[in-house]
Amino acid sequence: MASNQNLKDLQSVLQAIESESEGLNLHNISFYLAQPTSGCYQETENSINIKICQDEFLYFSQFIIALVTAENIRTGLKNLEFHNVEWEIQLVNSLGLLLDISSNVKQIVFNRNKFDAGCLTEISDVIKRNKVINEIMFSESGIRNLGAALLADALKVNDNLEELQIWEDSIGSKGAEELSKMIEVNSTLKSLTIFDSNTLTATPLISAVLARNRGMEVHVWSGDNGEKTSKVVEFVPENFTLRIYRLDVSGACRVACALGCNTTVKSLDLTGVRLKSRWAKEFRWVLEQNQTLKEVILSKTCLKDKGVVYVSAGLFKNQRLESLYLHGNWFSGVGVEHLLCPLSRFSALQCQANITLKSVTFGGGRTKIGRDGITAILRMLTTNETVTRLGIYDDESLRPDDFVRIFKSLHKNASLRQLSLQGCRGVRGDLLQQAIMETLQVNPWIEDIDLERTPLKNSGKADGIYQKLGQKGKSENEPETDLLKDMPLTEPKSCRVFFCGQEYAGKNTLCNSVSQNFSSSSSKLPYLDQVRTLVNPVEQAVRTVGMKIKTFKDEDTKISIWNLAGQHEFYSLHDLMFPGHGSASFFLIISSLFRKPTNKEPKTPEEVEEDLQYWLRFIVSNSRRALQQCMLPNVTVVLTHYDKINQPSENMQLAVNSIQRLKDKFQGFVDFYPTVFTIDARSSASVTKLTHHIRKTSKTILQRVPRVYQLCNDLIQILSDWRSENYNKPAMKWKEFDELCQVKVPPLRIRSRHENKEKMEMRRRVVATCLHHIGEVIYFNELGFLILDCEWFCGEVLSKLVKLEVRRQSSAENNGFISRNELEKILRGSLQSPIPGVSSKVFENLEACDLVRMMLKLELCYEQDPSDPNSLLLIPSILEEGRGKPQRWQISSPECLYAGRHLKCDDSSHMFLTPGFFPRLQARLLLDPFLLTFLN
Repeated sequence: MASNQNLKDLQSVLQAIESESEGLNLHNISFYLAQPTSGCYQETENSINIKICQDEFLYFSQFIIALVTAENIRTGLKNLEFHNVEWEIQLVNSLGLLLDISSNVKQIVFNRNKFDAGCLTEISDVIKRNKVINEIMFSESGIRNLGAALLADALKVNDNLEELQIWEDSIGSKGAEELSKMIEVNSTLKSLTIFDSNTLTATPLISAVLARNRGMEVHVWSGDNGEKTSKVVEFVPENFTLRIYRLDVSGACRVACALGCNTTVKSLDLTGVRLKSRWAKEFRWVLEQNQTLKEVILSKTCLKDKGVVYVSAGLFKNQRLESLYLHGNWFSGVGVEHLLCPLSRFSALQCQANITLKSVTFGGGRTKIGRDGITAILRMLTTNETVTRLGIYDDESLRPDDFVRIFKSLHKNASLRQLSLQGCRGVRGDLLQQAIMETLQVNPWIEDIDLERTPLKNSGKADGIYQKLGQKGKSENEPETDLLKDMPLTEPKSCRVFFCGQEYAGKNTLCNSVSQNFSSSSSKLPYLDQVRTLVNPVEQAVRTVGMKIKTFKDEDTKISIWNLAGQHEFYSLHDLMFPGHGSASFFLIISSLFRKPTNKEPKTPEEVEEDLQYWLRFIVSNSRRALQQCMLPNVTVVLTHYDKINQPSENMQLAVNSIQRLKDKFQGFVDFYPTVFTIDARSSASVTKLTHHIRKTSKTILQRVPRVYQLCNDLIQILSDWRSENYNKPAMKWKEFDELCQVKVPPLRIRSRHENKEKMEMRRRVVATCLHHIGEVIYFNELGFLILDCEWFCGEVLSKLVKLEVRRQSSAENNGFISRNELEKILRGSLQSPIPGVSSKVFENLEACDLVRMMLKLELCYEQDPSDPNSLLLIPSILEEGRGKPQRWQISSPECLYAGRHLKCDDSSHMFLTPGFFPRLQARLLLDPFLLTFLN
């Protein structure tokens, strides 16, 4: 097949396969049936898509037979995909023969296929005897409980399959029970993913995995009849974490029974699952028997006094649990009293029943601590010698004098390190502030007191406490959330995926392949029916480099891929573009297995490890310290150019080992996805699983991150409508935003001349800042405008500002300084449209003075004297030792001695001073001699 001709008719491709053409080396073949037209499209030299219309269905069986007879073609096959195929028994027999004699087919995908009972039985028999296939996926193929039972029967025998996925096929509880029986027998299956309309499907599956201590990754999703797709259960054995999102009480009880003798789960998260005392009774036995659980999260589970009494009873015998979170439940002071009983002593001669639990939280609007509860808290704080963290959240029942008593009881407590009183209404008043300061004066062990969302913090009286603790107050860039405390919260609807990687990693190619897969799945049409957008040659010639953003819709979820540039010029912007605190986002670290895409020189395992470690340290360095309810940065590793590796090599195994070392090293700093994806970034078939991962991980992250203001979600649509009405403008002046809020957003509307206008203006700025943190807009308070089209701004503006050629256009001496007017003139010349006769979209929306202020904000230039509006600007790129050149000493003589300081992070094995830090430090030192003196 000619390499320069992608489109072929069916007959020519069929003949090429039958004749075993030397130029045909296929690893991935995707069949699309019931198409409007027939044809073949070769995506890469190893991947081909074959679409067959209804009238030419016979070609499908001919292709299968040809693959059976063409030994050279058959031996190279690794992945097979079948879309919209209505199987007959003869076709299944032919496919079975192909799979029986194929030695390298690892993955089979059935998407929107139709099977009768006979066909499913034959496929089950094929799986029973097959010793090669690693992964099988059924998606919307209607296998139901019969198909699940037959698959279960096959996998009781098959000991090679590692991954099974069944999407939207409604296997039901009967099918799930059959698969659970298979799990009891099969010890080789490593990953099971189920999407079913019924949440009950999850119960037997996860129970069997836990009861048999299988190291099997499990993901169960549910959603039907217009209901939003959501995850039901997630078990990741590599992280020892079981998360249950939705389950009825009976199912939760069954899971609890399975946990009794389980040794694979260390963290159990049931946040938001409605539980009853019946479940707590079973869980008491788990706490008494289980020897591995270290963390249990039962927040917002509606547990009442009886349920907490059962949990507390289990703590008397438990000797492993370290953290227990019970805030947001419905128990009273009686429950608090029982909860803290095993953590307290009632006489000097008594021993503390539980000495392993280090962290405990409770509280909430429906938790009535009362007199019994405060007495139990005071006794625990006075006598306990092991608890290091106590959290009382959103309490409405305790009074200020109760909290005064709590702090006075801490005068002699030597174990507690952290006390959180988030959202407690009774934390107010001068007497309490004085009591806290007195406690800190006599208790040197307390390291952190969290007073967020309390009246004491809102009134500004907590600043002295934070200063005493050596803490900093709220960051300037962090939104003043208390200004919107009366606004309802909701789950965010947009998630950002950051593609990180060095040059030549294949980020752009992978982004395009994922984009094509998203387009195919969202329209419910086969991939080849999507319109291929050809880039105009003129646009291609002037396309900018740098950070790129692609946005997709998946149901009601917006997913945006932020493709970070690999070139060193853009590293200084990475710090600013990383996600805000608590925003919905995760990271894909992409590394090529080869040094350059144009050659076949593989990287050594050390080079692969170095690539991955750089980005892991970068992510840890840029991620803020998470609050208790937030997640660690979620990271997935992707290795590209895997298609160039013909056989599993020793180098590949060494690379896998080095990645495992990195996972162990960064455990607790990032949340690794267990699977390392090895792909050909050019092939849509090769990135299918990765696209599934991006879609489903986005939904999971959105369920886990803190909620956002409903007003922010409403404003996203309002801003979109505004752009449609204003010729798709990518930027909005602050005055326009004020007018839009006044007309379209009632909660941000000034209603009378007597209303506090400054407060309403601040509310608007808080909302804009929240939109910035979740990645919907780019907004900086000082600049006076909002960027509504982030993709345009990163590609058309930032990429040019970073690589601005100032030295050649500047008439100034090479001392690094330039006037503001001259810089504006250079910007007008550099950012004009390169297409003659076409005006610049940049200057249609932003002034040159706006761009100068943007450069100052991004620290691409600096003011010599900030107090002087006409101050000269320092631009490091026009210094003699400019961008991309090694620094040299200006003077070299025997009389000169040079001294310096080596700066590094305290934890340099996991973090480092990012590349954007050093030019900023150099400029600060140049402009501020006091800092230089201080460092010396």
